[in-house]
Amino acid sequence: MSKPLRIAVIGGDGTGPEVTAEALKVLDAVSRKEGFAFETTPFDLGGERFLRTGEVLPEGTVEGLRAYDAVLLGAIGHPKVKPGILEKGLLLELRFRLDQYINLRPVKLYPGVETPLANKGPGDIDFVVVRENTEDMYCGTGGFLKKNTPDEVAVQSAVYTRKGCERCIRWAFEFTRRRANPKGKKLTLVAKTNVLTFGHDLWWRTFQDVAREYPDVQTDYNHVDACCMWMVKSPESYDVIVTTNMFGDIITDLGAMLQGGLGVAAGANLNPDPGGTSMFEPMGGSAPKYTGQGVINPIAAIGAIAMLLEFSGQPAAGRRIQDAIEQVTGTRMKSQSAGQMGFSTREVGDLVVAAL
Repeated sequence: MSKPLRIAVIGGDGTGPEVTAEALKVLDAVSRKEGFAFETTPFDLGGERFLRTGEVLPEGTVEGLRAYDAVLLGAIGHPKVKPGILEKGLLLELRFRLDQYINLRPVKLYPGVETPLANKGPGDIDFVVVRENTEDMYCGTGGFLKKNTPDEVAVQSAVYTRKGCERCIRWAFEFTRRRANPKGKKLTLVAKTNVLTFGHDLWWRTFQDVAREYPDVQTDYNHVDACCMWMVKSPESYDVIVTTNMFGDIITDLGAMLQGGLGVAAGANLNPDPGGTSMFEPMGGSAPKYTGQGVINPIAAIGAIAMLLEFSGQPAAGRRIQDAIEQVTGTRMKSQSAGQMGFSTREVGDLVVAAL
């Protein structure tokens, strides 16, 4: 008998614990049907812990997380904690120290979910963004000179390395090849080579070098501003996008709106290397104003657990959850917006379990 799948669970802040509970409910149901075992361990991290103890990421936590096969994150963000403290001290720190160098964001319109794009349906909006996750502006390189004076200077530098670019781009090519889109395998690099002529030139040259090893994958290039236009005008033209950390952060929020909102958008922070620990999460944030009301949409968190299974040795279980999600959104839910679903948070989780 194989060893149980070991999952660290960070419920986090606001509605995070509520949606996480539904994701774990679905995980339990699908594990029984697919015949695998799992174990979960809660980790007390987030705004409440910071307010209580002054600690963002206690000593030994990262080392503890390395022992797990995967991490499920509910949400981080607290209205009483200054912006940047949790984001930088917890989310970015985990990505960097666990070397989760791939941020993977499927942009998929589920059946029955409304998109703001006229005359577009699930067959048109189904692509994936591969975002480099450990470099760029997020490294925190920079500082202040003469802070809080009329002569203040602030410098924030983007950092790009050949290693960082190449491992992300190569993973994107491999993923595009495996995804085997019926429309054809196509990988689009999104950057800004006409203005960011140093770091993005490195991205461009690396992309061209790696592309020679994948003649079966069609390649394309978009400046990031053009990408934002084409994602709205012709989302069906995309298969897989690979891009930098900053640009990926921006265009995936646009992608979330195209697929019906943050309530259905799930993502992964991957360390694809052997023995690496990856983290999976809904994209909607902690939504503190809805805490405890049972009205928040858990579909994104359930989608995150499907991704966790896909990348943790249980792809059939992950596909089974995705199929159940599509059945529920396509036939049962009135809306994906908080308080307008026609069901409570818990009831939506029950519907997905039933659909399994």
